[in-house]
Amino acid sequence: MERLFDLLGEAGTISAAGLAIGIAFGFFAQRSRFCLRAAVIEFARGTHEGKLTVWLFAFATAVLATQLFILAGWLDVREARQLASRGSLSGAAIGGLMFGVGMVLARGCSSRLLVLAAQGNLRALLSGLVFAVTAQSAMTGLLSPARQEITGWWTIDGGSARDLIALTGIGHWGAALFGAAWLAAALFWARRQQVRFWGWFGAIGVGLMVAVAWLATYRISRAAFDSVIPIQALSFTGPSADVLMLVLSPPGQALKFDIGLVPGVVIGSFLSALLWRELKLEGFQGGAAMRRYIGGAVLMGFGGMLAGGCAVGAGVSGAAVFTVTAWVTLFGIWIGAAVTDRLVDRERAEPTATGGSAPGPQLPAGAVPGYPSP
Repeated sequence: MERLFDLLGEAGTISAAGLAIGIAFGFFAQRSRFCLRAAVIEFARGTHEGKLTVWLFAFATAVLATQLFILAGWLDVREARQLASRGSLSGAAIGGLMFGVGMVLARGCSSRLLVLAAQGNLRALLSGLVFAVTAQSAMTGLLSPARQEITGWWTIDGGSARDLIALTGIGHWGAALFGAAWLAAALFWARRQQVRFWGWFGAIGVGLMVAVAWLATYRISRAAFDSVIPIQALSFTGPSADVLMLVLSPPGQALKFDIGLVPGVVIGSFLSALLWRELKLEGFQGGAAMRRYIGGAVLMGFGGMLAGGCAVGAGVSGAAVFTVTAWVTLFGIWIGAAVTDRLVDRERAEPTATGGSAPGPQLPAGAVPGYPSP
């Protein structure tokens, strides 16, 4: 660690860690097709295509590995923002619902948009830019007063009040067993559904990167002398806004974990798509599709900032350390996505009274309904 500090400096070291973890996350996410939207739709429609199993592999691995790091004495997350600071239950619930709605409309969560943009999907690129602009506006811009108003409706103290492990009394061993049980369930379903190798292996890699991010930021924060480095894992709402402002601001902005993470995900996803020859330029098919994607991106940007996390930031990273608001956000995302799929996509595809089929949204060529289409 000292050698890295001497070579890169403390800010450079934490940014390099974000870059390395982001590259690995992007590679594994692209190979596994990891996507919470696809998992929710599969569950809501009662199909068995393996997409929910892929998400469970990532989720369970993140929970189990993070809790094992804590039990081994290598990691302490009590000072992490998700646990130590005051949180908002109203923001988590409403923001989660908004993010879930937007995730279905934009056909992918914020991390999935990065992965798809890296392999040439221009719809995802535009949606990701709109998402980042909206997130920045909700953080410090025009939408900030609305965010502050909603988050103030129902707040919760930091510390044990936000810690589900402390509230339930299960302890870190109980939390680790929880993760292990879901990992075993994912293994069972993967065999029954014949999930391909890169589906389950890549998803495990995604979950490991979440745990490694917690561990790396903690170790670097403890070794740093001149900088205050926050303990964090993977999230893409705030980091996307940070990278946007880095591009728009004068040179010389401070480096941090988030600044390395987002470009790293793009690089890793691009390398994976390049190696497997999956690079392909794709655009919008008509104005209606464009409106849908942009609307979804706006909802995700505001909802993610309101909730303090996205499908990965709250749904995996925050859930792995059992913070109350993260679990509220995760449930909100599931409910919002399932209801939106029912009202916007499934209802239009159901048979009409005349025996025909109502027109549904136009999917890109080769896309499968319910799958994280590019």
